[in-house]
Parts: sequence; C-alpha cells; structure tokens
Amino acid sequence: MKKVVLSLLGTLLLLCACSQQDRPPLDVTGRAVYYWRTIFALDSTERHFLNSHHVERIYCRYFDVVLTPADKGTLIPMPNATIQFRDSLPEGIELVPTVFIMNDCMQHPDDSLASRIVRRIVQMNETNDLQRVHEIQIDCDYTARNRALYYDFLQQVRAEARHYGMNLSTTIRLHQLSMPAPPVDYGVLMLYNTGDPNRFDHQTGLMARNPILDMRDVVPYLPHLANYDLPLAAAYPTFTWQRNVHGAHIEHVADFEEVMRCKQAVEQERSELRQLILIYHLDKENINRYTSNQYEEIYRH
Repeated sequence: MKKVVLSLLGTLLLLCACSQQDRPPLDVTGRAVYYWRTIFALDSTERHFLNSHHVERIYCRYFDVVLTPADKGTLIPMPNATIQFRDSLPEGIELVPTVFIMNDCMQHPDDSLASRIVRRIVQMNETNDLQRVHEIQIDCDYTARNRALYYDFLQQVRAEARHYGMNLSTTIRLHQLSMPAPPVDYGVLMLYNTGDPNRFDHQTGLMARNPILDMRDVVPYLPHLANYDLPLAAAYPTFTWQRNVHGAHIEHVADFEEVMRCKQAVEQERSELRQLILIYHLDKENINRYTSNQYEEIYRH
C-alpha cells in the first residue's frame, strides 16, 4: 500500500512538473507591435517594418467581447468582430492573441466567460495553424467600481490559460495605476489615449489637449510607477484619429517629440519600461508617419 501511495505521489509531482515545463518562462523583453484590424493580412511595407526593426511579437486582436441580448431580455457577454486570417505569420515572430472586453461586460458576471474565451482562442490557433502561441492578453478599461469582478475574471482566465501552457497579460491604463495590481503575469502600460476626447477650450472651441498623448495627462500618474507591484511593458502610439465634432473635422496626431518625452519620463521612474516596447499599431499609414530612425529611437533600450 505504501508503495502504491508513493507511486501515485510521484506521478502527480511529475504531471505538475510537466505542466510547468509546458509553459515557457516569462519574457518581458524585446520589440513588439499591436495589430488591431479585423483581417490579418500584411503588405510589403508592414513586412519590411517587422523585419527591419527586428520585431519579435505581434499582439493581435482576435475578437471583442460585448454584451449581447439573449433570452428573456437578459444580456450576456459574447465574442464580436472576430479576426480573419488571410495571410501567414512572418517566420520567427510570436503571436499574442489579444481580446478586448467592453467595460460593461464586467457588470454582468458570467462564470463560463473565461473558459469560453480561452477555448475560442485555442480553436482559432488550431484552425489557422498558429503554433507559437505562449500567451494571451486581455484588454479592458476597468474601473475601481468593477475592479474586483474583473480581477476574479482574470484569475479564471489565467487558470484556463495554464492548462494550455500559456501566460496571461493585461493592459494597464494610467488611471488604473492607483489600484492594486491585477492577478496576471505582467501588464502593458498604455501610453496612448491618455486624455479626455471631449475636453474643449470653451473660448477657442478647440481641443485643450491632444487626447492621444499629452504629458500633462501623464505626469500625475508617474509617482505610482515605482511601486506598482507588477512587471510592466510600455506601449506608445503612432496612429492618428479623425472625427467630426459639432460639424467640424478634427484630426488628432501622435506627435513623435511628445512620445519621446513620455518615454523618457516613464523610464526615469521605472527603468524596466525600456525592456519590452510595443507600438500601437501596425498599419501602412502609421508606419509612414515616422522615419525609420524615429522608430529606432522609440524601440531603443
């Protein structure tokens, strides 16, 4: 009997060890981009960018999760706008499936949501023959009001991801730095969309600040960086945003000098933020907005 018990314990320990070995060690270093379109297809400009700047990972939006009407007028969180893969992943680049979850989904807890998301990601990987997938990222603009529900959800996702040998990361917005850190392996600090897009100067009728990135919106959160209890990467903008407000056409542009001021400021508070750098997001028009040397400045450690 004793030999049987010892044998069973040995088997359990071996299975646990194998499970840990299947999940690669955490690596919060390198160069990366976000891919935020509904069709995965890379043109020659985008492939050249990835190659010339030695990009190692693409954080690819797989689908959104939005509240959807169900039976008897109830609302349930469901996948929406799933990406279609019409191109191959460049050799040597790792893909990180990223799921954007609307904030209001956290007001409608669903115990099956975590497992449904992870299984859907695994199925998409298998369908599209994507084999080098070692991580999932969840993106949600959670607030202090629904933080506890979101963190419970992340714990469930992390447990499900472990079954498939994957790590879990999440996005961290500036206002979330004042909260306790989420239960994930690391976070990506979003250093874009930092301002209120509805903040106007009432005298001029113009935007008071650039909502994509303005250091005046970043500075108040810098004191939280040093003691934030989670490994962090940094993501910077290269996109523009066009919209109509009260009949006027407004274009917001990500300014390179402002990006560099932000990069210097956050790295001074937390040097770790120079180790893994992401750019939002991979697109031909965005690529042509900065020079190759400017991109190297952003990526430089």
